Amino acid sequence: MSQGKRYKAAVETVDRNKTYPLEEAVKIVKANAKAKFDETIEVAMNLGIDPRHADQAVRGMIELPNGTGKSVRVAVFARGPKAEEAKAAGADVVGAEDLAEKINAGEMNFERCIATPDMMGVVGRLGKVLGPRGLMPNPKLGTVTQDVTAAVKAAKAGSIEFRAEKAGIVHAGVGKASFSEEAIAANVKALVTAINRAKPSGAKGTFIKKVSISSTMGPGVKLDPATALNT
Repeated sequence: MSQGKRYKAAVETVDRNKTYPLEEAVKIVKANAKAKFDETIEVAMNLGIDPRHADQAVRGMIELPNGTGKSVRVAVFARGPKAEEAKAAGADVVGAEDLAEKINAGEMNFERCIATPDMMGVVGRLGKVLGPRGLMPNPKLGTVTQDVTAAVKAAKAGSIEFRAEKAGIVHAGVGKASFSEEAIAANVKALVTAINRAKPSGAKGTFIKKVSISSTMGPGVKLDPATALNT
């Protein structure tokens, strides 16, 4: 069955005008994930915010209860005992000025970057390289910290960053199609609840406007946000 035909058949299983409860939405998305690889399950949320205003920014970190299904390579900027601690916690790349030089030379084989506070003078100079890739360590996200062990372990266990983009939309991967329905649903709930809690003071009116869930190659399924909140 060609990719186009498969997608068409999948689209026919989804009522575009219907908003599905979480369990039913997950069931449909999982059933439609028929690609030859293990598709990522993705959530898109439209929020009632204008991220251009500082008081309406939505950004944070959430540890998914069932992980992401992806192995994450972690880089840590640290010196001395903190560098040893990072290595012991399972960091893939650890360094100081030497690591900064590698990054400036284009060597960036990691998906998460953590730094101890005393290293921010070195890391700050990498803003133009790390910033656009969303890799800049940030105290609000727990990636600038003295507790490098906890930060490395959280990154390895499947903590993800969420961030509202220009149109007030948050995109995040919440697992793999091979996960059980229960595991996917629990991860979706954790994400939606965390974003709901991160509602900025400047947001007026309905905060969570629309939530949809899809797999990499499958159609989006509209989700009833009320069923995706941990009460």
